[in-house]
Amino acid sequence: MTKYKVAALPCLINCVIMKTSFGNELVELKGLNWSPTKMRALKGSSEMQDAQTRLIIETARRVLSIESQAIAGLESRIDSQFVDVVRHLNKCEHLVVTGVGKSGLIGKKIASTFSSIGLPTLFLHAAEASHGDLGMISKGDTVIAISNSGETQEVVKLLPVFNRIHCTLVGMTGNMKSSLAQRSDYVLDISVKEEACSKDLVPTASTTSTLAMGDALAMAFMEIRGVQEEDFALNHPGGSLGRKLLTRVDDLMHFGEDIPKVKESADIYQVLKEISQKRLGTTLVVGDQDQLLGIITDGDLRRLIENKKDISQVHAKDMMAKDPKTISKDTLAAKAVRIMQDHSITSLVVISDDQKAEGIIHLHDILKAGVV
Repeated sequence: MTKYKVAALPCLINCVIMKTSFGNELVELKGLNWSPTKMRALKGSSEMQDAQTRLIIETARRVLSIESQAIAGLESRIDSQFVDVVRHLNKCEHLVVTGVGKSGLIGKKIASTFSSIGLPTLFLHAAEASHGDLGMISKGDTVIAISNSGETQEVVKLLPVFNRIHCTLVGMTGNMKSSLAQRSDYVLDISVKEEACSKDLVPTASTTSTLAMGDALAMAFMEIRGVQEEDFALNHPGGSLGRKLLTRVDDLMHFGEDIPKVKESADIYQVLKEISQKRLGTTLVVGDQDQLLGIITDGDLRRLIENKKDISQVHAKDMMAKDPKTISKDTLAAKAVRIMQDHSITSLVVISDDQKAEGIIHLHDILKAGVV
């Protein structure tokens, strides 16, 4: 009878009786063909699960602690060099971000951020640059080159080319004595004390530090450039912010033959027909030149019937509400929603400068467009 440790068990296929320590107990395993699958079941016991849970939580917390400290360490490096970089970016017309590997992926995000706030920016993969993609760079462009070691071969190869075409080079590196640092016009220190990977293999804290420094650059640039919500929305027409800041009443209103409207002399039946056909729950009352006189809603009709009045002789002018809420077609749709909410209504009349009815906008139209 032989005792085996747990670590050795998965490799055993045939045995008669085995004894192994598990925790503080001696577990006896009997039978033939004790497979690795059965051994994994032993490992999946509650004690092992608890130990695994502790390991997961401790690892995650350690990673977050190390990476948060790495970001906090950048604060003292926001100095005159950083200010000079931001001021230069505010003057440049075209920005290029380059790198490879994990640094390249972070570079893509930084490039995307700058593009979204109005600075034309592209990402140039350092390896592809050596095979023709350098043609994307023009004389006088600004280049942000990212390399934690500062000696990444694909990046270092490009440095003489950047110099020859008179690019301004901003190096982001964790090695201030590296080739990248020595040959850059500006250098931003993104070094970290340690990576969050316990084996020191996977770039973790260093990539987080790089991303944070890139965000700091972009947000500082955004402030001195004076980028407003409207500017940001122009680059995000498909996003919720873009829809909110770019969609105007004119884009969503019903106009022309789709406007529900009757003359003030229209009888109750004509009013009902117009409201039913145009399916907006309301109709405008207009004069001969389409000047707005009032509005009738289906709620007005219900209240009229509830009061048991003789409606056969009622005309539009008798039931309309004068001075309905109006809006101009150039107003943002988001503002139209606020007006509707403030007055507990579901539609607004769109009028021209000479008080003529140009259209009508309904709350459902705005909701369908995803403005709110």
